[in-house]
Amino acid sequence: MSTVLQELVQQLALERLEENLFRGHSHDIGSGRVFGGQVLGQALSAAVQTVPPERHVHSIQAYFLRPGDLKRPIIYDVDRIRDGTSFTTRRVVAIQHGKPIFNMAASFQLVEEGFEHQDPMPKVSPPETFPTEREIVTSVAGRLPRQVRERALAERPFEVRPIDPDTDLFMPEPRPPTRSAWLRAAARLPDDPGLHRYLLLYASDYAFITTALRPHGVTWLSPGMQVASLDHAMWFHRPFRVDEWLLHVFESPTAHGARGLARGRVFTQDGRLIASTVQEGLIRQRAPQP
Repeated sequence: MSTVLQELVQQLALERLEENLFRGHSHDIGSGRVFGGQVLGQALSAAVQTVPPERHVHSIQAYFLRPGDLKRPIIYDVDRIRDGTSFTTRRVVAIQHGKPIFNMAASFQLVEEGFEHQDPMPKVSPPETFPTEREIVTSVAGRLPRQVRERALAERPFEVRPIDPDTDLFMPEPRPPTRSAWLRAAARLPDDPGLHRYLLLYASDYAFITTALRPHGVTWLSPGMQVASLDHAMWFHRPFRVDEWLLHVFESPTAHGARGLARGRVFTQDGRLIASTVQEGLIRQRAPQP
């Protein structure tokens, strides 16, 4: 396993303080604040550790309340709301400086047989036919701020291959509010279904709400842009491995009032729909400071 992926797995594992209290630490990915996917993954990890192993998460609903402090640990307080015959519900609050910065509800279910149908997978070329995100950024690295350049060129826990990347990372041409990317973990992982789920939850926050910027000819690097996740929801439909290629397909149906909505579908390479995602985020453009 690559060093950076191993560090991420350890970061999401958490330290157990009490029966329902866990402590996690943060890693700066270059944004200067705690990455939303990290808090999502750690919160789900905390919830999973209070649920019987035969019950698997099928949905999460989460809100980002305050920016996270990279220099301080995050405490995750798990409330065991319900343990039913088939379903289990947990509420998780992430706390820093005595205040909640994030909360999440997660639902777990025993494996059951039932009706089956799904949306078809879009027709796209195999992942090997597209350049990696790192290769794309290398071509424009000289124009990027130092922190962004170092983050983009550093070793990452996931290999990401965008299908239709922006040609200009600062002021791109307006495009339809859609985006797709192949992704997979950078190395083989243990056969732990919970680990694969909260790693996918971590990765699902990547390049999500920025899909809502595409029709407006801006990116998160454009002057005056303020972009932040407000909430996040995810439904897990079928078993999968995050160390095998997955296709995340995004679309943004609306933007209004300095907020954008994006939704996504995650497919395996053989076409199984394994997860659905929705996120609303702040997309505010202010006059650039001199």
